[in-house]
Amino acid sequence: MKGGTVQINWHETKPVLTLDFHPASGILATGGADFDIKLWFVVCESDKNVPAVSYQSSLSYHSSAVNVVRFSSSGEQLASGADGGELLIWKFHQVETGQAWKVLKTLSFHRKDVLDLQWSKDGAYLISGSVDNSCIIWDVNKGSAHQILDAHSHYVQGVAWDPLAKYVASLSSDRTCRVYGKKPQTKGKVVEKVTYSCQHIIAKAEQISSDDSKKCGKNHLFHDETLPSFFRRLAWAPDGSFLLAPAGMYKISPSSEPVNTAFIFSRRDLSRPALQLPGASKAIVAVRFCQVVFSLRGSNPAGLFKLPYRIVFAVATLNSLYIYDTESISPIAIFAGLHYAAITDIAWSPDARFLAVSSQDGYCTLVEFENGELGTQVAFSEESNVKDQEKMSDDQKPVDMTIEDAAVKVELRESNPKEASLVSKSSSVPNKPAKKRITPMAID
Repeated sequence: MKGGTVQINWHETKPVLTLDFHPASGILATGGADFDIKLWFVVCESDKNVPAVSYQSSLSYHSSAVNVVRFSSSGEQLASGADGGELLIWKFHQVETGQAWKVLKTLSFHRKDVLDLQWSKDGAYLISGSVDNSCIIWDVNKGSAHQILDAHSHYVQGVAWDPLAKYVASLSSDRTCRVYGKKPQTKGKVVEKVTYSCQHIIAKAEQISSDDSKKCGKNHLFHDETLPSFFRRLAWAPDGSFLLAPAGMYKISPSSEPVNTAFIFSRRDLSRPALQLPGASKAIVAVRFCQVVFSLRGSNPAGLFKLPYRIVFAVATLNSLYIYDTESISPIAIFAGLHYAAITDIAWSPDARFLAVSSQDGYCTLVEFENGELGTQVAFSEESNVKDQEKMSDDQKPVDMTIEDAAVKVELRESNPKEASLVSKSSSVPNKPAKKRITPMAID
């Protein structure tokens, strides 16, 4: 494993707000405050510590800062959301001079900045979240709003689409995570359009006293609007077995300071968190799953997940990057001191070779994994595995874990203060159970 911050002019020194890898070619798309989307080639160079990046082309059409870019699963289309409610669908074309992306549709309904979006697995629909407090599900083929979800009372900063097409989820600075379930509307024997209705509103948790004998009221599970980030990018596991939500917080005791975390919701019960990740020194703003799954290593048979394979995912705080897998409690690795300003987005390459991180300081970090470093790739079927597997430990209790603050030290190299430093690997990260547990619950 190697990586660092690539010292190139990504977006005219303006903040890089988003990035995503093409699912087939591996081309990296970035969006920034210079109103542009840029495409890049990422290649390995054995004699360098950081992968090499070369500019390919720019997609210039937006008239404001580009907050999110996402390729469809087929790679034929690209969606981009920007300030002012701009939302574009780009389509890939073969032209005489090679390849080009052209604007196919403009999706108009959001009144204010689009902060996050996600494609459905089949590429027929898109969900977007906006500063106008709403989520919109779009019919991409028609180019129109399919359904408006407007129950949030503050900015919608993250949205996620279940890969099994049963749920969508949203995360807002109103301190709630909402999970919507598919609800087909029927009229007699004729099935009308499929819509989504809110099934769970996750907002607070019961606080248990120090002697575990009585409850001490309810605490919020998520940060309020003072969180210094535009984004709360949540994500579903590639098999749909669980949902991971950033911007979490909890108190070990009523008098203690809140601890930053990310909550894991099992598909078995999306009404409350099943697990929470180790506490981080800064708020968690984005999570992203590697779409490749790996065979089990057998290193931790008593792990918190009972999956027939390993899922790898990345968690970004405002200033650090954690990499986890579902077979271990400790992170695989922690990168700290990556950037001078807040991290904005993370993305995995389709072959799991690269992990990219963008930042408001105008730079991006690339982590490269050697062949086999993450494990042996395996194929899986989403539908059968979600039905058959046991996704959490038998007791299904929420588990609290913390990382010692000493494990998240910032190391800056004198020759390059932006260079990422690998702080620790899972074998050396100290972990200890939190003194007290919370019992999360849904507030409907």
